[in-house]
Amino acid sequence: MQTIIGADIETAATYLRKEELVAIPTETVYGLAGNALSETAVIRIYEAKNRPRFNPLILHVPELSSIEKYAFADAVSRQLAEAFMPGPFTLLLPKKKIVPEMVTAGSDKVAIRIPDHTLTRSLLSTVGFPLAAPSANPFGYVSPTTAEHVLQGLNGRIPYILDGGPCQVGVESSIAEVNGNEVILHRAGGVTAEMIKQVTGLPVVTNAHTSTPSTPGQLKSHYATHIPLYKGNMHELMELFRDKKMAVISFTKSYPVAAGSKLFVLSPNGDMHEAARRLFATMRKIDSMDIDVILAEDFPDQGIGRAINDRLNRAQAVFK
Repeated sequence: MQTIIGADIETAATYLRKEELVAIPTETVYGLAGNALSETAVIRIYEAKNRPRFNPLILHVPELSSIEKYAFADAVSRQLAEAFMPGPFTLLLPKKKIVPEMVTAGSDKVAIRIPDHTLTRSLLSTVGFPLAAPSANPFGYVSPTTAEHVLQGLNGRIPYILDGGPCQVGVESSIAEVNGNEVILHRAGGVTAEMIKQVTGLPVVTNAHTSTPSTPGQLKSHYATHIPLYKGNMHELMELFRDKKMAVISFTKSYPVAAGSKLFVLSPNGDMHEAARRLFATMRKIDSMDIDVILAEDFPDQGIGRAINDRLNRAQAVFK
């Protein structure tokens, strides 16, 4: 199979109607999309990614009114949807029978979001069915933020990549669930705990990572580069690996590196959103270099910085 990159919505829709897979752009990362109501298409998603069948998928819909077709939404969940959708935000809701259990990995809850990308929302409206779409990369690897990233990982496995340009957020969506008088944040992302609390007035608790996820984005080990990655105090890490060729990832600070090593400052001006946008692309770039180890500092643990720390913590879990 030859994988084609293009920007034609009707071509993408034609493949999706045939239960084929298409990589789609979103504001967060590129997704590997198939008809969420077709078990054949959903199976193909798991197979193309080599994704464990116990790891649920996110349902993508074009507008707020679509949510109630596939899930039961309480008043607070509707309030969150109105505040943060379209956008980098996913709601976990009790599912309706129309959603195949293969999408939810047997759970009675479904993760739903509305992507903030004109091209993909137009595609969703064109096909008329929801799209199940995890990140468009081999399972466990760094998520793609450009069409070329998708091609590098899935060339020959899917027929079409819908090119919508570089992703503007750069890390996956936040996933939240209203649970009684609190909101559970299952995955950190562009919508922060502080933003959720401001809208709902409810306390927000963080769910722990697990090897048996009830929602997407809960696996402890994920987003891993092939080159070992370590995160923490940069001075201690650089001393520990002083005899290695290292790639150093920092937020704003410049660290002295020896010949053969590389420094990557994600945002010299201290813009955390710029850092998030550049994170995965930087990790992928380093992974193609002649480097022994990747060293990443601890980012400020606030706002979208929590999402950056989350992705780096899980990337290094493989090598602990």
